[in-house]
Amino acid sequence: MASGGLQLLGFVLAFLGWIGIIISTAMPQWKMASYAGDNIVTAQALYEGLWMSCAMQSTGQIQCKVYDSLLKLESSLQATRALMVAAILLGLVAIFVAVTGMKCMKCMEEDQVKKMRMAVFGGVIFIIAGMAALVATSWYGNRVARAFYDPFTPVNTRFEFGSALFIGWAAASLALLGGAFLCCSCPRRETSYPPTRGYPKNAPSTGKDYV
Repeated sequence: MASGGLQLLGFVLAFLGWIGIIISTAMPQWKMASYAGDNIVTAQALYEGLWMSCAMQSTGQIQCKVYDSLLKLESSLQATRALMVAAILLGLVAIFVAVTGMKCMKCMEEDQVKKMRMAVFGGVIFIIAGMAALVATSWYGNRVARAFYDPFTPVNTRFEFGSALFIGWAAASLALLGGAFLCCSCPRRETSYPPTRGYPKNAPSTGKDYV
């Protein structure tokens, strides 16, 4: 029962992490910058994500523009896109695999060993998905930090971490933690030792044995 509860907890955490990875990928707030200019009326907040860039005016109006061409994007941004999409697809596969191995499901009840292996395999895929999302968000955050502290970067184009990055970090951590719980939910096999054979006891000697 304890391993079943750990298994369910791991699946819930990993599933929430997968949802967070999807939300982080779709959000445009991967990096943000505020620029007021000479007049507070012209103040605006700039956001850039993996798929589009947005500008929010001081009046509350938001204008977004999808990136025109994939070939015009930086190679690092394309790699970040690929890692996040791969994390989403891996998470989807991990959900189906882990659900098959869940103890609360009736699939593969005739072979409990394979059922437990499916749950562990699903946890491993969740861990790989979480690592892909963690690498993508950390790599993107490192680029934002390096550009911010670069003295040659203009002040009005210095970006900071956006909310999508923090959501991505939290989601990747949940996917890693949930995958680890799924891997640890497999009960250990008890090693059975063969029964020891007792040595035959010598019968007590009597006087009749001697001539």
